[in-house]
Amino acid sequence: MRFIHTADWHLGRLFFGRHLTDDQAHVLDELVHLARDARAEAVVIAGDVYDRAVPPVEAVELFDEVLSRLLLDEKLKVIYIAGNHDSAARLGFGSRLLAGGGVFVAGHLQADVAPVILDDAHGKVAFSLLPYMEPATVRFAYGEAAKDLAGFDEATSFAVARAAALVPEGCRSVAVAHAFIAGGSSSESERPLSVGGSDSVSLACFAPFSYTALGHLHAPQQAGAANIRYAGSLMKYSFSEAGQRKGATIVDLAADGSVTIEEAALAAPHDLQVVRGTLQEILEDRECFPQSEDYTAVELMDKGPVLDAHGKLSRIYPNVLQVTRPGLMEQAGALREQGRKKLERPDDVLFGEFFADMTGETLDEAQKKELFDVLEELLREEREAKI
Repeated sequence: MRFIHTADWHLGRLFFGRHLTDDQAHVLDELVHLARDARAEAVVIAGDVYDRAVPPVEAVELFDEVLSRLLLDEKLKVIYIAGNHDSAARLGFGSRLLAGGGVFVAGHLQADVAPVILDDAHGKVAFSLLPYMEPATVRFAYGEAAKDLAGFDEATSFAVARAAALVPEGCRSVAVAHAFIAGGSSSESERPLSVGGSDSVSLACFAPFSYTALGHLHAPQQAGAANIRYAGSLMKYSFSEAGQRKGATIVDLAADGSVTIEEAALAAPHDLQVVRGTLQEILEDRECFPQSEDYTAVELMDKGPVLDAHGKLSRIYPNVLQVTRPGLMEQAGALREQGRKKLERPDDVLFGEFFADMTGETLDEAQKKELFDVLEELLREEREAKI
């Protein structure tokens, strides 16, 4: 069986106040064409369909359009689960009705739900749907059997094991999950699943499955084993992702359960870039700093005041979204360190430098003795005041 593994669409996302719906529609059009050209039999979305629990109308309409094209025009099966950004109840609405038409949805985690079974030329493939879950979610779903489960790893491993036990014997299997696998590479645009870094899950629990289609981490990556993968986000959603290659994963599941992976690139109409230099360099050097309509973050290295930086940069980068001043911060840090080191020196040395700066002359021996006497008197008064 060949299917497309995708995740983390985050429909309705705002990026520095910009609505990304048009960009997302462009990329999803590419995804539909990819599924058709690759002759896929299904599209699997591993959570975070929307960016927030109550998505804007435009985001819902876009998802409806994409589902309709995949199902009605391309005749594909579609499988999707809720991620931590989604409302499980809203995303799962109408799931039983949709299943009759070839769209399989898991909003809330439910105990011991039979896997979705799809057929190909080699037999049956079982898809176990494991939407985003917290320990409390697992305890609620499984009741008495899960009442003592505490952490993410323990709770998720329990739910995954129960799902694996429901896969028919000898059947190839795919787990679809939204979780943070220990050791994964994260990005700035991901919302933490818990406080304190206790949200990671061991990959060992997914060992029974032929393939595990993961969502949550935005960088496309293998999660410890070649058959356990994050597809990555649909688009770049933070400047920390500027160097990443976004797309979808084409998965070929052979008759013996082995998998072959191919990463397919999907290009947004606006890429993300980070530009670093002084304002003068950026404005004048078109070879090093070519004009671009990509979404741009500029790191200005100027150490002095800069007037109307954003306005001037907008002539080169109409979509400049962020301007930071690391050069100024470096200078401020250097000045603080310089000031700290100065304060560590003796008072008579500091005053001598101050005197030289103000008068252009150095203290003579008589002045040094007078200064020494004054400082000694001040120190004596300070000591007496503390007694």
